[in-house]
Amino acid sequence: MVYRVVFRKRFNAKGEETDDPTRHLSLPDGVLLDANFVERTEPPSLHVQEEMDEDDDFEAFGTESWDYDVADGREDEFRFAMANSEIVMEYAELDEEVVGRRLPHEPS
Repeated sequence: MVYRVVFRKRFNAKGEETDDPTRHLSLPDGVLLDANFVERTEPPSLHVQEEMDEDDDFEAFGTESWDYDVADGREDEFRFAMANSEIVMEYAELDEEVVGRRLPHEPS
């Protein structure tokens, strides 16, 4: 089963990444078969000057999306890890049709 997972991603005032949200997904060996980066969105508080104003520092979050191929029978362990990560914003099971044909902006 393939899941699309959207993580909360932290940025600093200059719009640079300050963390790797995937490190918060603690999984036992053998649960993941593959992981593919999909996209990253910057915080909405970044302005034209590509830097946050002082009063925007509290809005330093964007998102990072990944597709995870989970081993058959290990889906419950994966969902448990997502629930306990504290930074997974949402996830969805992907249809095999979607997995077979990636969108142009998605690396394979």
